[in-house]
Amino acid sequence: MAIVEISIVPLGTATPSVSRFVAKALMVLEKSGLNYKLTPMGTIIEGNLDKIFEVIRQMHEVPFKEGIERVVTTIKIDDRRDKVATMEKKLKSVEEKLKR
Repeated sequence: MAIVEISIVPLGTATPSVSRFVAKALMVLEKSGLNYKLTPMGTIIEGNLDKIFEVIRQMHEVPFKEGIERVVTTIKIDDRRDKVATMEKKLKSVEEKLKR
């Protein structure tokens, strides 16, 4: 299972706010059934990497469908294959080391 962090930034919007684009991209992600967590600076998705890539491509297209002509999408991938990794397990591992 992979854990992927993405940030989709539409450029050339009418205002500095991009939350409406984030919301529409999240609607695509919600329909996929993948587990995710929205953060203030991006979205973390966990699941099958092929499925995640497919969904990211659809999410990347959202601003274009809204009339934006340039989009920057940043993707960070943690693909661990020696054991099942989840967002929850990664956090728990650090918390244990902090003695919490």
